[in-house]
Amino acid sequence: MALRPERLIVVTGTGTGIGKTWVSVGLARHFRQHSVGLAIRKPAQSFEPDDRPESTDAALLGAASGEAATDVCPAHRWYPAALAPPMAAAALGRAPFTIADLAAEVTGSWPGGTAVGVGLVEGAGGVASPQADDGDMRQLIAALDPDLVVVVADAALGTINLVRLSVDAIRAAGAWPLAVHCNRYDGATDLHRRNVAWLRDRQGIDATTGIDALAARVAGA
Repeated sequence: MALRPERLIVVTGTGTGIGKTWVSVGLARHFRQHSVGLAIRKPAQSFEPDDRPESTDAALLGAASGEAATDVCPAHRWYPAALAPPMAAAALGRAPFTIADLAAEVTGSWPGGTAVGVGLVEGAGGVASPQADDGDMRQLIAALDPDLVVVVADAALGTINLVRLSVDAIRAAGAWPLAVHCNRYDGATDLHRRNVAWLRDRQGIDATTGIDALAARVAGA
């Protein structure tokens, strides 16, 4: 029987291509190095038709967590069309699906026997990106009811606006603990330092900039 992880973490972002998979891979490697049991799930993935299977998000996440790519994301949720998953399904003539379908597949797919210490669920796109025909990332978060939501952001120009919009959207949907991670942070770049300082000092968001710091937030969830 599938068991809910001791800490269930949802990873989303301020947009597409922000580095959610890179961050999830970094977390997986960190926890495996520290002998923490971990599993990763990607409820649905879409990709360019000519992408190699081993380059998809599910394959990269599985390589980091030690799982098969089809355990990370079931084969029927692989959509070779560069669109949001429900749009990709429609473009490919595949059956529509709901948030409840995705949540049930994730919930029923965790390893049985002993609960893993950390379960990561990585969404597609950003907070308001469609995940299924009837909802976006906010509805999927609500269906999974995680212990922590990680919002991956950039550290460059425009990130304060995108972080605030994303965090406000999640907070309007529920009271889950939040962590913001500024990916691609360069401490030698003045703009990056100022953006992180503004988020921390003006917005009260303790944004992390390194995987170890983010892993500590996850461990404390």
